[in-house]
Amino acid sequence: MSPVASLLPLLLLFAPAPQAPTPAATPAEKAERAWRGPAEPVVTRHELKTGDKVLRYSVTTGLMPLRNEQGEVEAEIFFMAYVADRPGGAAQRPLMFSFNGGPGSASVWLHLGALGPRRVKMQPDGAMPAPPYELVDNPHNWLEFTDLVFIDPVGTGYSRATRPELGKKFWGLQGDLDSVGEFIRLYLGRHERWASPLFLVGESYGTTRAAGLAGHLVERGIAFNGVLLVSSILNFQTARFTKGNDLPYVLFLPTYTATAWYHKQLPADLQAKPVAEVLKEVRAFAEGDYQEALARGDRLQGDARAAIRAQLARFTGLSPAYLEETDLRIQIQRFCKELMRDEKRTVGRLDSRFQGIDALAATDTPDFDPSMAAIRPPYTAAFNDYVRRSLGYKSDLHYYILGGGIGQPWDFGNASQGFPDTSEALRSAFSKNPSMRVFVASGYYDLATPFFATEYTLAHMGLDPSQRARIETAEYESGHMMYIHEQELADLRRDVEAFVKKALAK
Repeated sequence: MSPVASLLPLLLLFAPAPQAPTPAATPAEKAERAWRGPAEPVVTRHELKTGDKVLRYSVTTGLMPLRNEQGEVEAEIFFMAYVADRPGGAAQRPLMFSFNGGPGSASVWLHLGALGPRRVKMQPDGAMPAPPYELVDNPHNWLEFTDLVFIDPVGTGYSRATRPELGKKFWGLQGDLDSVGEFIRLYLGRHERWASPLFLVGESYGTTRAAGLAGHLVERGIAFNGVLLVSSILNFQTARFTKGNDLPYVLFLPTYTATAWYHKQLPADLQAKPVAEVLKEVRAFAEGDYQEALARGDRLQGDARAAIRAQLARFTGLSPAYLEETDLRIQIQRFCKELMRDEKRTVGRLDSRFQGIDALAATDTPDFDPSMAAIRPPYTAAFNDYVRRSLGYKSDLHYYILGGGIGQPWDFGNASQGFPDTSEALRSAFSKNPSMRVFVASGYYDLATPFFATEYTLAHMGLDPSQRARIETAEYESGHMMYIHEQELADLRRDVEAFVKKALAK
């Protein structure tokens, strides 16, 4: 007997037992997976040709599980990560995390409106095109100078808590910061990007989140090179028309003026000037005579009251009689309804360049926001087609574009904490991270997060002059989503690329 043959019984003794074949998935299991989506992230390859340049990149689309301290999965966050091909790998390439606001909005707006290599085709001025809707190449994409990760917080997009009762853990100011911050930590580890320069970009409530994350994550060892705030709101006192809070009436006024100028509702001498010049005048009035007048309350009477009323009429296009009926305080919905009531038109909240037609002109608030109505169908249809056919991610779940997935009122904190405000977190991050820079983009025609309110917040953060010098601001002749206007999209891309280069400079 050969030596090898004599060893066969021993080898067979220690050989692993044959494995039973993996049972095929049952019809019920297949149906469940089709409903929820792929079990593992899907990776696809793409390229974008712009002139003589070809940008090659991969997109990873999937879910990131969030676990508690006991290792139990409590939620899954849906994400789409764009990584451009670069010699030597991606580790040293900038990485930018992106999200929108709401709360309750998916990341689709920045994703398919400005940052990604594909964008929703709108009319050149941002108006709604005729269906069917489509995506086109975006020559103004940001992927050319930074990798991009689009995050849908729990309750938006395809992101879900694993059990309905767990949703409340994520649906609040602090829970949102904790969960999105944990996603970022996990992504950096799983995709080996801890050595990359890091950026955040948020829009609307996403700026509240971005400012909060800058302070939240620096305490956990994650520092950002730059934070970009698009249509910013950090301090909610600037936008809450509550009794005794006169601040929003002052801070919304310049946007009312810009809106009235756009729709040719101002006196002839103001209409003849560029909008930026008119806004210089109204800024001075708003933070000067108007603010002082509101502070006097019922003591403002006689000639002094008449003078303020006349100036307010001049800068808003509203009648002195109407302004007197509102006690010289113009709430946003009333303005959107009143400005063009004689023409039976309303103006948009997200973008006041847009006009709507209500069932009745006599009501006090608009029936709908015409600027939201213009963008929701194109973005919804384009995304749902894109994620399936181009990114290969197929799910029967409802993709919550905006609203519908948050199962309770958002927890902003209690009254003793005052208005929600993450500007202090941003100030703290400035102090702890002396290299961090901030870029702030605002639209003249944004009545959701007015540019003058942003200026006020930045001026009241208590920053040292050396810290204030690390903030850049830019204003665009468009609305809340300034990038739906093609020229403003190009200008935004130019400004952001310059900002990122400056933030990366040693």
